[in-house]
Amino acid sequence: MEYRAARDRLLEQEVRLRQETEAVAQVRRGLPPGGVVPEDYVFRGIGADGAPTDVRLSDLFAPGRASLAIYSMMFPRDPGDERPGPQAGGTARLPLAEGPCPSCAALLDQLDGAVEHVSQHMNFAVVAKAPVERVVAFAEERGWRRLRLVSSAGNTYNRDYLAETPEGDQRPMLNVFHRDDDVIRHFWGSELFYAPTDPGQDPRHVGTLEPLWNFFDLTPEGRPTYWDEQLSYP
Repeated sequence: MEYRAARDRLLEQEVRLRQETEAVAQVRRGLPPGGVVPEDYVFRGIGADGAPTDVRLSDLFAPGRASLAIYSMMFPRDPGDERPGPQAGGTARLPLAEGPCPSCAALLDQLDGAVEHVSQHMNFAVVAKAPVERVVAFAEERGWRRLRLVSSAGNTYNRDYLAETPEGDQRPMLNVFHRDDDVIRHFWGSELFYAPTDPGQDPRHVGTLEPLWNFFDLTPEGRPTYWDEQLSYP
């Protein structure tokens, strides 16, 4: 009886959370038009022949899909991130500071499987500052098969959209753009990353997308306090 009563009270909270989640999504959908993207950024991607090629921002929009989400992967990682790098493959030979962020890799591990479904209604791409050859090599080592990968090494996209500090350090921003005919506007960004956090919490700016931490929330132990994602585990 004690458990059932407590569970029923929790269920009421879960219903309110569901309602609030939808209310926030509705407000987000109703945002007024955002700023026009200042330029048709030129990224570097890999062409059908396997060779590096220019890819413009406008090229990331497939016909009939007006929304584009871009995740800025921290590759190179944050200068203060001392978690181990890859244990094998060409990426393992990079200096640690030039390697990929384990947390970004963990998120993209999860999103790689979702892309086939997501792409039925919208576009998704991953941008990294590292040269495209490094990004693609790491993706192959990681086993990613569906992610659209491009490099921003030759443009200011990261800096312009809150994915790079004035010092050049990379930040893990998710930005959404919307195309109306030939006009591309910024729609939304995961600015929660920069908002003050509550004690003992990280920003959770992409928390609604990430199964990993939400799984932990279902257990009595909750989210591990002194643990972060790694590129590999013993």
